[in-house]
Amino acid sequence: MTISPEIKALGKRACPDCGGEMVWNAGKQVLSCPFCGFVPAEQPARGAAVGGTILERDLEAALTNVGDDHRGYGTATVSVKCESCQAISVFEPGRVAQRCEFCGSPAIVPYNETRDPISPESLLPVKLNQGTVRDLLKRWYASRWFAPDRLKSSALTDTLHGIYLPYWTFDAQAHADWMAESGDYYYENVTRRDAKGNSIRTQERRVRWYRTSGQLDHFFDDDLIPGTTGVRIDLLRKVEPFPTNELAPYDPSFVRGWTVERYQIDLRNASTASHGQMEAALRSLCAGQVPGDTHRNLQVDATFRDRTFKHILVPVWLVTYTLGAKSFQTLVNGYTGVIAGDRPISWVKVFFYVILPIMVALIALLLFHN
Repeated sequence: MTISPEIKALGKRACPDCGGEMVWNAGKQVLSCPFCGFVPAEQPARGAAVGGTILERDLEAALTNVGDDHRGYGTATVSVKCESCQAISVFEPGRVAQRCEFCGSPAIVPYNETRDPISPESLLPVKLNQGTVRDLLKRWYASRWFAPDRLKSSALTDTLHGIYLPYWTFDAQAHADWMAESGDYYYENVTRRDAKGNSIRTQERRVRWYRTSGQLDHFFDDDLIPGTTGVRIDLLRKVEPFPTNELAPYDPSFVRGWTVERYQIDLRNASTASHGQMEAALRSLCAGQVPGDTHRNLQVDATFRDRTFKHILVPVWLVTYTLGAKSFQTLVNGYTGVIAGDRPISWVKVFFYVILPIMVALIALLLFHN
């Protein structure tokens, strides 16, 4: 992303027709009035049209100090913390939370911070509205053959919540010097004797080792690190990627009516995780450069410079439900519609559709042979 000295955000806007507050309409992909439907001519810049307005901040400077002018959500908020899953939810002051929207627990308490979190300066506007997501979920649940009937019939979309999750993105210019032992395969004829003493001539593969070295330059653009603790990371990784080339400058209108999760993976820990991801990716790229048929003892000396970051929000539709004594989650990428979730199994169905037919077939086979 291009670095810009400032962000131009629209801020709160009142409808000139009825005075209602403008919000983001996912179905129409415009900022509009939810009361009278008015659509203003001026709309938030997005994607390629944004150009240089998505800010990248210097990582080293931010790790030293982030000023108060880069903290908060640009509007009044209240926060609650779930004592069960520890997620911190942020929403509008007039809204009352009865249960945690991540795990469904009623054990939520007010959360007061000594200092506001780092501001999200860009986000991915939600593209799929609730009705579209409900239809996607119903079809997805219907394809789970061995799911309990309750799951298929209701699709459990009554527990559907729209949530903006916190992410960190990191950029860096990387340089690596590598050394390794490359190996070329060759084959030798070998004569052996089998168990009966017969002479058998075969070919055996050998490796000819030699030292190699090289260097690699690579630019990491928007390496993603989730800042969430409210959703399962394994499911979240399955609904990625979130297209960061479609980010828009943060505006409270985009998230009005949604729950925003406050990050609990802070910038320092996220940057450490990103550094590890980058090192692993760089090592893989270096391994791809090593000549020969195979290699061993790869050593990579990596350096990173021009490290920058963004704090962004991405939309996810979340379903939480309980079957028996176990809790389940299903995630829907609010931009691409990709779904990932637990697949509860009805063992009654497994018995009647799998185990019972096998038992019947075995009994029939025994009777036939007798």
